Parts: sequence; C-alpha cells; structure tokens
Amino acid sequence: MVSLFALFGPPAITLLLFVVGAIPYALWVTRRKPSQPARWAVIGSAAAIAAYGAGTVYGLAFTNPLDVCGDKTGDGVYMDAGRDYSLTSVSVDNFPPSITCHWTSGHSTEEVWFWTAPLLYAGAVCSIVCIALLLINRTRSP
Repeated sequence: MVSLFALFGPPAITLLLFVVGAIPYALWVTRRKPSQPARWAVIGSAAAIAAYGAGTVYGLAFTNPLDVCGDKTGDGVYMDAGRDYSLTSVSVDNFPPSITCHWTSGHSTEEVWFWTAPLLYAGAVCSIVCIALLLINRTRSP
C-alpha cells in the first residue's frame, strides 16, 4: 500500500501552509491597508504556489516518483496497491504537475489530485488580473 504521507500528506500540508500564511497576511492587511486588487493578487499567488507544491507531492514526484505510484516488493518490483499489477513506467510533467503511473494491465493512474490544476490556474489568473488592475490604477493616478 502507498504510504500514508503520500496519500494524506500533501493536502494536509497545503492546508497547514494556508493557515500559517494567513497570519502574516492578516498582519499585512491590518497594518498596511492594501487595496482589494493587491489583496487578491497575494491570495492568488499563494493559492497557485500551494497547488503546485501539492501537485508535486512535495518533491516525491521529482526525487522518486516510483514511491508515489506503488509499493516496492522484496524483489524490487513496484506493485499497484491491492492489485497484482507491476509498474512499467512513470511519466512526470513539471507544469501542470502530473504523475502518471503505467501498469502491466494496460491501465494508467494519475497520482496528482484532481483539484491541483484548477487551483493552480485559478490562482495564477487571479494574480495576473489583479496585478494588471494595480498597474492600470497606478498609471491613472496623478
């Protein structure tokens, strides 16, 4: 079976990062009183960064993607959890983050959570739009 960290770690760490990031954000908002677009630009950037971090399974995708896909047996073969299929290959894409495990049965499994790419793109679009609004407001202001 896949380790509990690989299963529950990235969503839990992403949530923890949001909670920990909320403290400096709250201090910044109360002390500096930034505009609404500036606030949303920071929130969008934080969401995109957290989604990318969760999508890469906090480095496991790049250091050892085989451990994300399955369990290593005593003879060194990676097996699908709960099935009798062995791993044939792993495809890792950097952007958007993707880890695809290919099995001897012919099926493939995607190990990156379904919410990572939408959150990554939504955060990036939010950040870009808000930065553009900030630049437009800056050029209009005397």
